Amino acid sequence: MKKACLLLAEGFEEVEAITPADFLRRAGIEVTITGIASRKVKGSHGIVIETDAGPEALAKDYDVIVLPGGQPGANNLAASPAVRDLLIRHSQKGKLIAAICASPAVVLHGSCNLLQGKKFTGYPGTEVSVKGAHFVPDRVVIDGNYITSRGPGTAGEFAIAIIAALEGRQKADEVAQHALQK
Repeated sequence: MKKACLLLAEGFEEVEAITPADFLRRAGIEVTITGIASRKVKGSHGIVIETDAGPEALAKDYDVIVLPGGQPGANNLAASPAVRDLLIRHSQKGKLIAAICASPAVVLHGSCNLLQGKKFTGYPGTEVSVKGAHFVPDRVVIDGNYITSRGPGTAGEFAIAIIAALEGRQKADEVAQHALQK
């Protein structure tokens, strides 16, 4: 069974966290929702999530790391040395990293410098802070082991792209059929 780690920091965008967690679990992927500082994390709209794991989960290996955006959530992810270490270690192993909204610019680029020479997308306006990467205004962009997406309105497509990368197009289409009513 494939394993995903979805990282939550205070101020995360709820739709960008819950939609991928739900869709990936529908696909049979083991999802560990991880609070980077504690087991209860408040989102940017005041919704509190009790996570599956706390900071100890950052030392493990996964098939994909999923980074929701939101503010100050993306900034809080970027400020964490443990998150930075996890992402760099994961990237060096060529494993999948998926980031949405502000997280491509703020976390992958700003904190980890992982987007150099890569195509990416993100929340409109965040691209101006990313130098050395190639912004594409699509809803979801895949470049090598990176999947990036625009924001809350693209969370479903983002999750389906992650499923396709991990489990194949057929499984992704099955989940999309039921979850997105295509």
